[in-house]
Amino acid sequence: MIVAIGGGEISKLETWVIDEYIVNLAGKVNPKALFIPTASNEPQGYIDIFNDIYGKRLGCKIDVLYLINGNLSGIEIRSKILSADIIYVGGGDTVKMMEVWRSKKVDEYLKEAYEAGIVLSGLSAGSMCWFRYGHGDSDLSRNKDGWWDYQRIDGLSFIDAIHCPHYNEKGGEGFDEIMKTFEGIGIAIENNCALVIKDDKFKILKSDEKSNAYKLYKLNGIVYKQILDNYDLIDMNKLFES
Repeated sequence: MIVAIGGGEISKLETWVIDEYIVNLAGKVNPKALFIPTASNEPQGYIDIFNDIYGKRLGCKIDVLYLINGNLSGIEIRSKILSADIIYVGGGDTVKMMEVWRSKKVDEYLKEAYEAGIVLSGLSAGSMCWFRYGHGDSDLSRNKDGWWDYQRIDGLSFIDAIHCPHYNEKGGEGFDEIMKTFEGIGIAIENNCALVIKDDKFKILKSDEKSNAYKLYKLNGIVYKQILDNYDLIDMNKLFES
C-alpha cells in the first residue's frame, strides 16, 4: 500500500485528511509509525512535528529511523522497517536520501516492506521515492553552474512512472517539458493531494478540494494531460493506459 502526497504543511494540518487515512489504512489501534527523515538531514524540529501529528493526535506509536545521525547495523535497520505498520518518509533532498538509502540497503528493506503490505507513505521526496523516477530540485553541489533547475531522480520503482510533487508550485511547468521526451506515464500531484495505491487499485485523496492530481502521457508526439478524478479505488491498469 502506498500513499504518495504531493506536498503541504503537515504542521499546519494541511494534509490532515490524508494523514488520518494513512493511519486508518494500517487497520490497527495505535499502529507503529516509523518516520524516515533522511531527506531533511534528520532535524529535531521535523521529528517533533511528526510526533505531534502522528503520535499525540493520531495515536501512533512513533519510532524514527536515523540513518545520518545514527549508527544502526543493517539488521537493526531492517528490523525497524519490517516491524512497522506505517512508514512515512519526510521531504527534503531526494538525491541525497536515495544515496544514503542505497548505501545502507534501505531500498532493499523497503521493497520487503512493500511486498509485506506495510503502509508506505510520504510527502515530496517521500512521495517521489516510490516511483521509478522523480522530477525534483537539483542538488546545487552537483549543479554549481545552474545549467538545469530540475533533474530526473531514480526512485524505488514500486510505481512504474515518473512523478512530480508540488505540481502547483514553481517548476511544475518544467515537468510538462520533461514529458515531451519521456516515454512512459507521468504522475503530477499538487499540494494537499495524494495518490493512493491499494490491492492493485488506485484512487485520489484530497485534503483541499482545489488540489488535483494529473496523468501525463505522450501519444503520437503530443503530450496529453488528464485530471485523475476517481475518488474510489479502481483498477491500477487504468493509471497506465494512454
